[in-house]
Amino acid sequence: MLFAFFCTDHPNRLDVRLANRPAHVDHLRSQGDKLLFAGPTLADDGETMNGSLVVLDLADRAEAEAFAANDPYARAGLFQSVVIRPWKKVLPP
Repeated sequence: MLFAFFCTDHPNRLDVRLANRPAHVDHLRSQGDKLLFAGPTLADDGETMNGSLVVLDLADRAEAEAFAANDPYARAGLFQSVVIRPWKKVLPP
């Protein structure tokens, strides 16, 4: 099942994001073929990172919650909120 992770950073924590970015990217890469896409969301200036959007193909919600809990960004207290939603890819086929 596909899961979309919508993560929003606490304000003014870019330093936390940058300090933990290598570990976060390693965590994403550890998912192998389960990772469909991932990247930071941006402020209106088109440059300042302020969150993350990740889509993974996982067995169930428990696996999705474990992935989110073990994210180095989450463990570092970067996120103000994390919303996990089942997702259905429609387009492109």
